[in-house]
Amino acid sequence: MIELSYLRYEVLRTWRNRRFLLFSLIFPLVLFLAVAGPHRNIKEDGISFPLYYMTGMIAWGTMVAVISSGARIAAERAVGWTRQLRITPLPTWSYFSAKIVCGYMMALLSMAVLIAAGSSVGVRLDVSQWFVMIGLLLVGLIPFSVMGVMFGHLLKLDSLGPAIGGVTSLMALLGGAYGQLVTGGALLAVVKCLPSYWLVQAGKSALVGGGWPLEAWVVIAVWTVVLSILSVRVYQRDTKRI
Repeated sequence: MIELSYLRYEVLRTWRNRRFLLFSLIFPLVLFLAVAGPHRNIKEDGISFPLYYMTGMIAWGTMVAVISSGARIAAERAVGWTRQLRITPLPTWSYFSAKIVCGYMMALLSMAVLIAAGSSVGVRLDVSQWFVMIGLLLVGLIPFSVMGVMFGHLLKLDSLGPAIGGVTSLMALLGGAYGQLVTGGALLAVVKCLPSYWLVQAGKSALVGGGWPLEAWVVIAVWTVVLSILSVRVYQRDTKRI
C-alpha cells in the first residue's frame, strides 16, 4: 500500500537525521549523567533527584523529537515536495500521521536511552510504575506533536530550528525539567497550565500512584484542541497559496 511505503520512507529519513540525535538524545543524556549522577541521594519535589531529573530530561528530549516533524514538513514545502504529494493517491491523513508516528518513534528511543541511564544511577520503579510513567509521557506529547505540524506549515525552514529550540527550551525550563523553577504561589498555578509541567510530573505521578490529577488531563486536552484548530487553519491557508 502507498501509505505503508510512504511511512517506511519517512522512517528511513528520520533515522538519518543527525540533528535529532544531537538535540533530543545526546544532549539530554549527557546532561542527565553529568547532573544526576553525583546527586543520587538528594530529594527533589518529594522524590529522588535521579528520578525527577530523568523524567525532566525525557520531557525535554521527547518534546524536541515530536516537534521536529515540523522541520521535515517545512523542508518539503521549500522544495515543492508537498505540492507533488498532493497530486498522488497518498491521503492527507497518511502524510501527517507518518510525520507524527516518526516523531513518536524517536521519542520512544529517547525514553529508552534515558530510562536505561536512570536505572544505572539508581532509579527504581516496578513494572506497573514504568508503564504508567511511559503512558503519561506519550499522552502528554500529543499537543507537542500537533504543534510540530503547525510549525511546519507556519514557518520557513531557516526560522524553524530556532523556533523549535526556543519553544522546547522555554517549555522545559518553566515546566521544571532542569529543576523546580516555581514552588508555590500564583506563578505555580500559571506553570501548571503548561503541558510540559505535567510531562515532568509523570515520574512522580507513577511513583506515588494514581496517575495525573484531573487538572493535568484538562490541560493536555485543551492544548491539543486549541493547537489542532490552529494547525488546520494554518494548513488550509498554506495550501491555498500553493
